[in-house]
Amino acid sequence: MPVNTEWLAQVSEDIIDPDRPIVDPHHHFWHDGPPRGYPYLLEDLWADTNSGHRIEQTVFIEAGAEYRTDGPDEMRPVGESVFVAELAARSVEAGGAPVAGIVGHANLSLGAGVRPVLEAHVEAGQGLFRGIRHHGSWDASPDVPNSRIDPPPHLFLVDDFQDGVRLLGEMGLSFDSWNYHPQLPEVVALAKACPGTTIILNHLGGVLGVGPYAGRRDEVFKQWKQDYAALSECPNVFGKIGGLAQGVNGYDWEKRDLPPTSDEIADVQSRYYLHAIECLGSDRCMFESNFPVEKESVSYHVLYNAFKKIAADFSEDEKDDLFRGTAVRAYRL
Repeated sequence: MPVNTEWLAQVSEDIIDPDRPIVDPHHHFWHDGPPRGYPYLLEDLWADTNSGHRIEQTVFIEAGAEYRTDGPDEMRPVGESVFVAELAARSVEAGGAPVAGIVGHANLSLGAGVRPVLEAHVEAGQGLFRGIRHHGSWDASPDVPNSRIDPPPHLFLVDDFQDGVRLLGEMGLSFDSWNYHPQLPEVVALAKACPGTTIILNHLGGVLGVGPYAGRRDEVFKQWKQDYAALSECPNVFGKIGGLAQGVNGYDWEKRDLPPTSDEIADVQSRYYLHAIECLGSDRCMFESNFPVEKESVSYHVLYNAFKKIAADFSEDEKDDLFRGTAVRAYRL
């Protein structure tokens, strides 16, 4: 859905801890057109990151943008890395927060056969390419929207897919996992099957609040809490903590007269963030914006104010991990 900037502007807050350095490890770029209906490019990102918080670097995460329109199907996603590398070069020249890393898409189900695609991404990324995100977000309910790439069920347990993930580690690349919370045990299985690959779990594991999960938030939290805790057994897993303002989370903030405040976000969602940090430690967790997807529900400065309120009781070293250091380590920035 298009972003309603006038609606978002109704909530404006003073910036908390404005001098804290931040690396935003999860945002997208795309041109106008279906299915999104609005553009989000370098100037749009900077309009958000320049809203008061001290954003020093960012990491682009694949969004299915600017794929090649000809050539072998498996090579078409390389067009996105070319597109983002050009924006990243411009981000350095223009002096804004630089795009310091690129995560693209490749069909990891090709197993060892995905190597030429990965090599092409690395070349196209001009030194910025860091890894692959291949969506596994699937649910049996027709009332839960599956990923735009429509993955099969139990993708992370397939031998060929795991071969592809292991190859990432061999090549010094990481794997970003986007899945739904019932699939967390499969993320654990994938991490244990691919111990040489850094796995970065997106969006707190994809907590669902729609379809059969609607109206069951406490029950869902209890199951999510148990399954997320098992990730602590996997030293190769990092957690992106954010991504809870999407449509699939079921909060429906975008349907209200007023957008949420940072107090409201922190009050409603802090239990997820604090549990994730308890399980993985601050040195394996990183706050993420997931912009502009989250922008349909909350503005950038309000979101990061919420993160700072959630992290208020942590030490300075822990805060530095959560806002900057973990992202730098996980993405080798």
